Amino acid sequence: MKLAMIGMGGISGTHRKCWKKIKDIEVVAVCDVRKENADKAAEDMGAKAYYSYEEMAANEQFDVLDICLPTYLHAEYAIKALESGKHVLCEKPASLKIEDIDRIYDAAEKNGKNVMIAQVVRFWKEYLYLKEAYETEKFGKLMSGRMTRLGRTPIFSWDDWMRDPERSGLVPFDLHIHDLDFIVYAFGKPDCMHRYRAKNAKQDYFEAVYQYPDFFIAAEAAWYDCDYVFQCAFRFQFEKAVLEYKDGKLTVYEQDGTILTPFDEASIKGDGYVPTTNAYDDEILYFLDCIEKSVPCEKVKREELKYVLELIEQLA
Repeated sequence: MKLAMIGMGGISGTHRKCWKKIKDIEVVAVCDVRKENADKAAEDMGAKAYYSYEEMAANEQFDVLDICLPTYLHAEYAIKALESGKHVLCEKPASLKIEDIDRIYDAAEKNGKNVMIAQVVRFWKEYLYLKEAYETEKFGKLMSGRMTRLGRTPIFSWDDWMRDPERSGLVPFDLHIHDLDFIVYAFGKPDCMHRYRAKNAKQDYFEAVYQYPDFFIAAEAAWYDCDYVFQCAFRFQFEKAVLEYKDGKLTVYEQDGTILTPFDEASIKGDGYVPTTNAYDDEILYFLDCIEKSVPCEKVKREELKYVLELIEQLA
């Protein structure tokens, strides 16, 4: 298949590393309104550079569009691509507006194409281990959880869009959505929630507590106004063990004194903004596998995406 990419900012670098590993994909074009970004990415991928999507679409034949644009542009370009017969992989979140989820997925169904929102934590092996532990009750029932996702305030985004609440939604939509999406994916809908927030023009700290019938999960996310290195972590208390993920390593502390490390290597190093993990490879390979098999990308469901945005709208 032939691939085009649009939006050659920060997260696109992670996507490009993944695409370059896949032999059956030819990257034919990349696009960005910033000439220097498009040119640099084109050289990196051995592709042609474009500075508008319309020009790229008119001059190139491609099967898949990878969207790494600012959040507020996701729905517009996803629908354009789907309506012109392209499969679409789109960075999270799908949109800041719940109604856009149906618009995107309706366009995919109408045109017989696949769309997947890249909620990467659903493919993260340490988080999937946690989900399995909950479902199988291998360590007993879940009692409580804590999730953390912290970093420095983004200051290098195009047109400073990430610090604009109307275009990024700030921490709840851009950062906390990772953990909330996983919470809904792994544990279902909470009974109730409470949120706490501390923000000013340069930083934004957010904490939410999600209450379930037999357990609760607290999740914090922040952009700090300092040179704070990105970190994500979790700690979940089961009846017979504590599962802790920090510094890229998952450790299981069992009640009988056994300490397990399910995975040999740490999955995350981080560069201050984007973590290093093979979950990005896994999500892209899953997306391509669904295209090849002509089946929907059921691992990221429309209704779950809508529910996550509904919760964030209440919390923000």
